Amino acid sequence: MIRTAFLGLGAMGFPMAAHLAQQAQAQGEQALVWNRTPGRAEAHAEQHGSLAVALTDTAQADLLLTCLPTSSEVDEVMQTLLPHLRPGTVWVDCTSGHPDAARRQQETLAARGIPFLDAPVSGGTLGAQTGTLTVMVGGDAATLAQVQPALTFARKVVHVGGTGAGFAVKAVNNALLAVNLWAAGEGLAVLGRAGVQLGAALDVINASSGRSNATENLIGQRVLTREFPATFALGLLAKDAGIASELTQAVGGSAPVLAQVAALLRGAARTVGAEADHTAALKAIEAMNDLELR
Repeated sequence: MIRTAFLGLGAMGFPMAAHLAQQAQAQGEQALVWNRTPGRAEAHAEQHGSLAVALTDTAQADLLLTCLPTSSEVDEVMQTLLPHLRPGTVWVDCTSGHPDAARRQQETLAARGIPFLDAPVSGGTLGAQTGTLTVMVGGDAATLAQVQPALTFARKVVHVGGTGAGFAVKAVNNALLAVNLWAAGEGLAVLGRAGVQLGAALDVINASSGRSNATENLIGQRVLTREFPATFALGLLAKDAGIASELTQAVGGSAPVLAQVAALLRGAARTVGAEADHTAALKAIEAMNDLELR
C-alpha cells in the first residue's frame, strides 16, 4: 500500500487528486492533499474524502505528486519540504515544467535518497476528470514501474527518456498546439474577410487535410461560440511555447515557426490577458484583422 500526497489543486490537480483519493479509500486509506489556498484543499477533502494537511505533513507520503503552475513554485515547495522528506519517498512532478529545472531538482532530491520523475500530463480538464490523461515521463524507468499503478488519473503512461525528457516533450507538444491554434485562427480570419461563413469553412477543414485538434475540438466550441471557457490559461500556453523555444536554443536546433508562435503568444497574453483561456489568443488575430471569428 502506497500513501499518496497531491500538492496543487488547480483546474487539473483537483480532479487528478480525486482519482488518488478514490484509490486510497478502496485501500482503507486517505490521500493527502495540499494547496496554497487552504480552502481549496478543504473543499477537496469534503468532496472526495481526501485529507487536507499542512505542507510539511505531506512528507508522510510514500509518493508525492506536484501539479503547480511552473517549476519555480515546485522549487519553493521543495525547499520547504526537504528537511522533512524521508529517503525512499518518490517525487513525481506533473507540472509543465522546465527540463533544466527537472535535472536540478532530481540532483537535489537524489542527494537525500529521493527519486524524482518529471511527469507532465496531456488531455485537459476533461481527461483529468475521466482519468484518461496521457503522462510523458522522464527519469528512471524502474522508479516509474514502481509507482505507475498509483497513477490512476492516466490512461496512457509513456517513458520518454532521462530526467527532463518529460518536460521537453510536454513543451514541444504544447508548442505544436499553439502553432495549430494560431495558424487556424489566421486562416479563418482570412476566410472571414473574404465573406466565407466560418462555421461552414470549419466543417470543410475538419473533413480535410487542414484539420487539427484546434479546429476539431477548440475553435468551433470555444471561439465561434464566443464562450472561451477558462480551462487552460493563455499565459501557461505561452510559458510552454517559450520553454520549447529555449530548448531549441539549448540543443542548437532550428525551429523558427515555434519561436515565432511563442513570441506571438507572449504578446497575446499581454494584450488579451494571461488568465484567459488559451483559445482567447485568437482575439489578437481578430484585432489584427478587424474581424470577429463567429
